[in-house]
Order: sequence, then C-alpha cells, then structure tokens
Amino acid sequence: MARPLRIQYPGAVYHVTCRGNERRSIFQDEDDRKKFLRILSQSLNIYAVKLHAYVLMDNHFHLLVETPLGNLSEFMRHFNITYTSAFNRRHSRVGHLYQGRYKSILVEKETYLSVLSRYIHLNPIRVRKLENSNASEKLEQLLRYPWSSLPGYLDKRKREGMIDYALVLSDYGGDTENGRNAYRKQIIADIDEGLDVKEGIFGQSILGGEDFINWVKETFLEEIEPREQPSAGEIKRYQQKEAILSLLEEETGKNLESLKKEKGDLRRLAMDLLYRHGGLKGPEIGALLGIDYSAVSQERKRLREGVAKDDKLEELMQRLERKLSTIKI
Repeated sequence: MARPLRIQYPGAVYHVTCRGNERRSIFQDEDDRKKFLRILSQSLNIYAVKLHAYVLMDNHFHLLVETPLGNLSEFMRHFNITYTSAFNRRHSRVGHLYQGRYKSILVEKETYLSVLSRYIHLNPIRVRKLENSNASEKLEQLLRYPWSSLPGYLDKRKREGMIDYALVLSDYGGDTENGRNAYRKQIIADIDEGLDVKEGIFGQSILGGEDFINWVKETFLEEIEPREQPSAGEIKRYQQKEAILSLLEEETGKNLESLKKEKGDLRRLAMDLLYRHGGLKGPEIGALLGIDYSAVSQERKRLREGVAKDDKLEELMQRLERKLSTIKI
C-alpha cells in the first residue's frame, strides 16, 4: 500500500486520527482524558493551530485542525510525544502508545469543513452496542457524550476556549441561536440518513472537489517521492474519470460545470458511466456532480428506464461505451 501523502502549506485543513497501539485504549480514566485535552490546548497555542472539532474515543481520537503556519507535522509530533510521556509516567509504563504515525486527510475547507465536523461528532454512536438502536436512542447517547466538541456547537454555555466554532457555524447561518439550531437539525438528519466521507477521499490523503485535487496535484505531487504518491489504482481511477468527462464533452458539448446544472438524461448518463467505467462510488459521484450521493442510484435507475424508451439516448450510450473501451489508461 502506498504511504499517505504529507502535504503542508499555510492555511491547510486536516482531519487527523490516531489509534492506540494494538487497538488498545489510550485513556484509562477520566483524568487521562482531561490531561489529553489540556496538552492539546497547550500544543494548539504553541504552534498557532486552530481546532474546529474533536472527539475522544476509547482507543483513538479525531481532530479537525487548521494550520495557518503550515506546521501540522511539528504540532502533531509535539502533541503526541507530550501526551505519551504523560500517560506513561502516570501509569508506570514504557514504549509506544500509538499505532504508528498519525493519519491525516488534507481537506478542502470551503466544501468539506462543516461536513467533517459532523462526521467527527457522530463517532460516539458508531459503536457496536448501538447498532440496533433507533435514531432517537442514538441522539440521546450522542448528546450525553462528554468527550467531544459537539456540546459547544449546540449550547453556548458549554463552549471550550480552544475550539473555533464560528467557521463551521457560518454554513448554518452563523454563530447565533438559529445557526446552532440548524447545526443540531443537520446532526439529527445525519443520524437518520447516515454520513460517510470515506468514499470521497483521493489517494488516501485528499478530500475535496476536482479543482482542489488538481491544485494539490499540480502544486505538490510532482515534487513528492514516488513512495509518497497515491497508489496506481487511485491514479488510474482519476484518469478514467477524466477520460469519461472529456468524452462526454466531446460528444455532447457539455463540460463538468454544464453537467452539474443538467437535471435530465445527460447527467444521469454521466453518473452511470462514472460508476460502471470509472469505478467511482455514489458519494464520489454525488460530490463531483453536486447532488446528494443517496440520489445517484435512483438517477441511474431512471437512466435505464429512459434508454429503454429513447432510441437516440440508447445510441449515444452505446457510442460512448464503445469509445471508452478503446481508450487505454
């Protein structure tokens, strides 16, 4: 497996995770969690890093951070070493606390910041014991969970000084009572509908739209050692996607931006080709074409119904598939 990218630049945003060695707990009690948060707050101040969201689970943690100075590696090295030392001293142990290096996903701030904040906040109900619980029970458990930045997003009286709430809440009407209520409603909707961002991650390391991914590739990827680059499979899928979009534009005159505005068979055709020939999943297609990923499957079904009734649409589909089959990637 290719080693994940380590891309740093001023203003970059990351979803950072770190898991306990051999999946063991990194917190033995409440005092460990409090110590962890104190060290996190200190490290944020030292390295001028902004924290937008966090959650502490038993054997891992999630952070959503922004680095105005482009110094994620320095920040995480200091933070992880400091907490490991404190944990080992307190529990009279030696050795590694974490399972290898931390994992970080570079995030397109304008598109995915608020989505990732919700994804992180929903972690406490993604546990086996709640698999069969209904939405109401899951919400109750989530609101009662103390080791998360979610309470401060919903209730101003529960805020923590180290969290920057304003940027996420700007997507919901601002840091006002209405904005906090809107965020709460979206969390409830996510519990009902499910929320996953994993399918949209490119090269194990980048979460963003096509323009953002292209910018990262052009700006950073060419200078990175081959072992740091995305896997061959990821690159091939990217090339297949580009080939499909180029062919669609050649045949129909519709580029990606035009397809986003389409609500008929051409956009459905793009979805189907990206799924069957490009290897993209529903969430990736949804993010690319600007629709909810849950609608992709239904739109593809409507395309099949349309092809059965429209000879010209069927002919276009067959022509595109023939041409795609001749493209070598």
